[in-house]
Amino acid sequence: MKLIILDRDGVINFDSEHYIKCPDEWLPIPGSLAAIAKLKELGYTIAIASNQSGIARGLYTETTLRQIHEKMQIELNKLGAKIDFIVWCPHCPDDECVCRKPKTGMLQQIAEHFDCTLDNVYFVGDSASDVKAALAVKCIPILVKTGNGKSTLAKFDNRFKLQAYANLLDFVENKLMGEEYAHD
Repeated sequence: MKLIILDRDGVINFDSEHYIKCPDEWLPIPGSLAAIAKLKELGYTIAIASNQSGIARGLYTETTLRQIHEKMQIELNKLGAKIDFIVWCPHCPDDECVCRKPKTGMLQQIAEHFDCTLDNVYFVGDSASDVKAALAVKCIPILVKTGNGKSTLAKFDNRFKLQAYANLLDFVENKLMGEEYAHD
């Protein structure tokens, strides 16, 4: 199985400092849904791992979050694609849970769900917590410059050999599709 893990806010959809609190606020970043459709065409299984502290803050409920994800899936279905598995952390940063990135609980859930190891699985995110979680489970961290990506990139030095792309579509077209053609 070819698995890829994506963060949601700032990677697939525009992020907001006020949180994405309802389906109407969920707006895809141009090209992100097409990128997911291309991932499916390339045979990838797609999982999302997303910190959603707005739940603990009382800004929206898990039911509303499911409605947001349903909207995302409907938009992807129009392109013949879907997300295969979604996990989220509903906790605040100070809750000391095991799931909130940069901790690895959500990534471990994904590994258990698919009964696989995460070694060398791409994890595409836009924040330092995404990169740190990816490194902790031996995923290959990929940073996109959408969302918080540009400021995150400035925080990391070259020792991580962090790969950065303009957005999710740029990563899929210029990294993954190139790898696919190299194997043909």
